[in-house]
Amino acid sequence: MTEQHPDFEFEYQRLDYTKQYMQQLLEESRRDVKSSQEEIRQSMADLDYLDSSLSYINILTNARFFEMARSQKEGLEAIQQKPYFARIHFQKEGDMDEFLYIGKTSLFHRETQEPIIVDWRSPVANVYYDGRLGDLTYQVHDETHKGHLFSKRQYKIEDGELLAIRDIDLTTNDELLQEALAGKADTRLTEIVTTIQAEQNAIIRANLKQPIIVQGAAGSGKTTIALHRISYFLYTMGEHFPSDKLMILAPSKLFMDYIADVLPELGVGRICQMTYAEYILQATGLNLKLTDPNSKLEWLTETDILENRHLFSTRVKGTLAYRDSMQRYVERLEHEMAELFEDIYIEKYRVMKASRLKKLFLDEFAYMPVEKRLERIKIIVQNDVKRKRKQLLDKLTTKYEEALDKVLYGTRDAEKRKVKLTKILEERDERLPSIEKEGRTTASVYMRRFKKFNIKKLYRNWLTNKQLQTELAFQWSEEERAIFFAEHKKERWEIEDLASLYYLHAKLKGIGDQWKMRVVFIDEVQDYSEFQLAALRDGLETDMFTLVGDLAQGIHSYRALTSWDPVKAIFPRATYTTLQKSYRTTIEIMDLANQVLLEMDEDLPLVEPVVRHGREPEFHAMMSFEADSISQLYRDIINRGHRSVALICKTRAEAERNYMRLQDMGMSIQLLEEQSDISADCLLIVPSHLAKGLEFDAVLIAAFDEPFRDHPIDRKLLYVAMTRPMHELHLLGQFTSERWFVK
Repeated sequence: MTEQHPDFEFEYQRLDYTKQYMQQLLEESRRDVKSSQEEIRQSMADLDYLDSSLSYINILTNARFFEMARSQKEGLEAIQQKPYFARIHFQKEGDMDEFLYIGKTSLFHRETQEPIIVDWRSPVANVYYDGRLGDLTYQVHDETHKGHLFSKRQYKIEDGELLAIRDIDLTTNDELLQEALAGKADTRLTEIVTTIQAEQNAIIRANLKQPIIVQGAAGSGKTTIALHRISYFLYTMGEHFPSDKLMILAPSKLFMDYIADVLPELGVGRICQMTYAEYILQATGLNLKLTDPNSKLEWLTETDILENRHLFSTRVKGTLAYRDSMQRYVERLEHEMAELFEDIYIEKYRVMKASRLKKLFLDEFAYMPVEKRLERIKIIVQNDVKRKRKQLLDKLTTKYEEALDKVLYGTRDAEKRKVKLTKILEERDERLPSIEKEGRTTASVYMRRFKKFNIKKLYRNWLTNKQLQTELAFQWSEEERAIFFAEHKKERWEIEDLASLYYLHAKLKGIGDQWKMRVVFIDEVQDYSEFQLAALRDGLETDMFTLVGDLAQGIHSYRALTSWDPVKAIFPRATYTTLQKSYRTTIEIMDLANQVLLEMDEDLPLVEPVVRHGREPEFHAMMSFEADSISQLYRDIINRGHRSVALICKTRAEAERNYMRLQDMGMSIQLLEEQSDISADCLLIVPSHLAKGLEFDAVLIAAFDEPFRDHPIDRKLLYVAMTRPMHELHLLGQFTSERWFVK
C-alpha cells in the first residue's frame, strides 16, 4: 500500500473548502440566472407599444446580467469535480510567499480578492510549467519579474475526491504524465492541460504577435498545443479581440468531431472551425461541387508512377509560380478595365479627366481589390460631379442673368427685346433642369461600363484558353501546356483549384469582413501547398498563423509541402520549432514506426518516445482476412481494459470490404467516413488517410487485398497507421518483422 502524503489531511481540507465555496457561488449563480430570467419575462409582459423605453432598457440590462450569471454558473460547473490539478509555493520578489493552486480557470474570493484558483494561462502559472525550484524569472506583459519557487505539487482529483499528492521538480518525467499516457485515448485530449511539458508550453506561450511553424513528430501533441495556444491567446488578448476572428482550419469534419470536447474545456467559445474547402467556398460564395480530394491519393496507392504526366496540373496549381500566373491574370484584367476610363462630361463640359481616374485606379488605390477601387472611384465621381454640376449651374445661371440684363437694358426695340428675352428664358428653363437631371445620373451611368467579376467564369476561361496560358504561364513547355489544356476541357473542380479561386476573389472582389479572420490556426499543415498558404495570407491580409504539421505524415506530398523552407519564405516573421518527443506511443511501438521513418525519402530525424513501455507490436500472419480470428483478437484487446480500438486499412475500398466481412460476426463496428461522428465502444474501421490526427488505445493494421508497397505514399500511410495507438499495435496480413512492404 502506498504511504499517504504527510500533507494529505491539509490538502483534503483545502479541496473541501474550495468545493464548498464554489457550491455557494453556484447556488447564487443559479438563483441569479432564475431571477434575471423572471425579470426579463416581466419586462416583456410590461412592454407597452406606446411607452416601451423603460421596459426595453430593463430587458437589455437583465439580459446582460443573465448572460454573466449563466457564464459564471457554467464555468463553475465545468470545474466542480476537478477544481485544480497543481500547486506552487512561490514568492515574488518584494512580496510575501504564497501557495497558488492552478486549474483550468480562475476563482477569487469575493471579499478578500485572494486567488483560490489561478488560471493555467496566467503568467505566474508559467512558473509551474517551466520553473525549476529556486530563483527564477518570468514574463508579465513583456516585463521580467523575479521570484523564488519553493515547491511544485500535483494532485490526482477525480469526481471531487483527492486521491493522491505528488511533489515534483521538473514536469518532464513525472508520475502524473505517466498516468495520463497510460490512460485512455478518449479522455487524454481534455486532460493535457494538467501535463503540459516545457517544450510544449514554450510553443503555447510563444509570442502571440508573431507567426509560428511547428514540425511535430507523430504523438508530440501538435493538435493539443494548437488548441491550448488558442485558449492562451483568448485569455491574454481576448478583451480586445473578438473570438469570432480566430479560425481553426481542420483537416476533416471527422477531426472536428474528435476535438469537439476540448475547446469548451479550455474556456474557448465561439471561434470559426472549418475545413479548408469549407472556408474557401464560404468566403468566396462560390457554389462548386468538388471532386473527392482523396480520390487522387487512392489512385496513387494503386500505381507505381509518381512522376506521372497526370500529376502535372495537380502539382503546378500548388506552386508560387502558378500564383504569379494568377497575379499576371489580375494585372491583365486591371489594364483591360483601365482602358474603359474616359473623360466625364455633363452636356459638353468636361468635369473629370480619364487620366486622373486611371491614376486613381492603377496607382493610388492599387492596394485595394479591383471592385473596391471602383466603389471608391464611384463615390469620388459622384462627389466631383455634384460639385462641378453646382459650379456649372451657378456659372450658367450667372451667364443667363447677365444676358437677360443686357437684353433688358441694351435693346430699345420692345418687340425685339421681347423675342430675345423669350428665347433666353426658354433656353435657360430647358437647359438648366436638363443639366441638373443629367448631373444626377452621370456617375451611375458612367460606372455601368465596369461589370462585376464572375470569378468562376474568369478562372474557367484561364483553364481553357490556350492564348492566355501561353501569355501568362510562359514558363511552361509546349508539352506541359498541352497536358494542362487537355485536362481542363471537361469542367471539374478539385481542391487544388481553390487557392486560385480564393486568390482571384481576394484580388478582384475582396474578402468580406465576416470571413476576414485575423488569427489562423492550421493543423496538418503539411497537406497544404505553397499557393494555398500564400493565398490565405494575402486574402486575410495577416501573417498571424500558427502552423503545425509533420512532413513524415505528408500523405498528399504529390500536391503539398515536402519541405518547410517555402513556408518560412511565405511567413518570414515566423519562428520555427520542432517537437521530436512522442507522448502517445510506447517505446516498443515507436521503435517499430521509426524503422518505417528511416525508409522515407525525406531526411527526417527519428522520433523520441517518452519512457513508457508496453506490449511488443504483434505480427499476425494471414493470407486472407480471417474474420473469426480478428473478432477474437478484438475481444482480447477489450478484455485487457482498452476502449478505443481501430482497424486501419490502406484504402477506403478495403475498409469497406473489411466492414462487410465483419458485419456477420455480431460485433459492434463502425466504418469511419469523412462526415462521421465517432461512436464509442465499438471497433472502428478506418481508411489510413482518415486516421491522421486521431489516436486510439489499440490499432490493428490490415493488409490483405491492398498491401502496403515500398513506395513514397504507401510508406507515409503505413507510418500514419502505426503511430495512432497508445498501447497496442497489431499488424495483420502480409507483414513480417523483416518484411514491411510488398515489392
